[in-house]
Amino acid sequence: MTYQPFEIIGETRPARWVLTCDHAANTIPPFVGGGSLGLPPEDMNRHIAYDVGAAGLTRHLAELLDAPALFSNFSRLVIDPNRGEDDPTLLMRLYDGSIIPANRHADAQDLEQRLEACYRPYHKAQAKLLARRDDSILLSIHSYTPQLKGRPLRPWHIGILHGADDRLTRPLIDRLRLEPDLCVGENEPYGGHLDGDSVDRHAIVPGRPNALIELRNDLITDPAAQVAWAKRLAPILDEVLAATNL
Repeated sequence: MTYQPFEIIGETRPARWVLTCDHAANTIPPFVGGGSLGLPPEDMNRHIAYDVGAAGLTRHLAELLDAPALFSNFSRLVIDPNRGEDDPTLLMRLYDGSIIPANRHADAQDLEQRLEACYRPYHKAQAKLLARRDDSILLSIHSYTPQLKGRPLRPWHIGILHGADDRLTRPLIDRLRLEPDLCVGENEPYGGHLDGDSVDRHAIVPGRPNALIELRNDLITDPAAQVAWAKRLAPILDEVLAATNL
């Protein structure tokens, strides 16, 4: 079976929203280390390899919003689709205390192979999906670990990341902060913009409204929790969008 670097669901759904899950999978394509990065299963099943729980949340949220969704089908350790092609962290050799054996000696030829087979097809698919309507809105779904090794616990349940364009994110943050049980971060647990990243490339540069949602991954590890969060977020997202008149 031919390797496919992405999956699209609901391509004909009518909503303005287009959901993306840049770090949906921990898949290692067969042309990279024979399908292995040389890491133990415990590393491949944690946040360094993919965004735990994010794919399930994206799938349910897209259904509730009646929107299409795009998922990567390669680990962020193979190549990170949420980075520009010239970003030095595009291909990680060390991440949160783990050395990536198959990446230690990866050269320019290896990088180009991964760009051509994984990264560029994913971004081409994203551009095409967003172009299906003139008024598309990019909603990028991610998750993050509650704690990096040797670092403090992260208190936020959900973070909304943005750059200079906060037409959608500002009212979304304000609305989420009305929820009494949520600790909501703005550009937490990290900054919301890198030149050339997915949101920059597909939304900020072409001027599309956008938001990037980060959920703490211990809140969405099981399918029931993913459904519950999707049911919670979908009406809030539609409410906020309607109020912005974007």
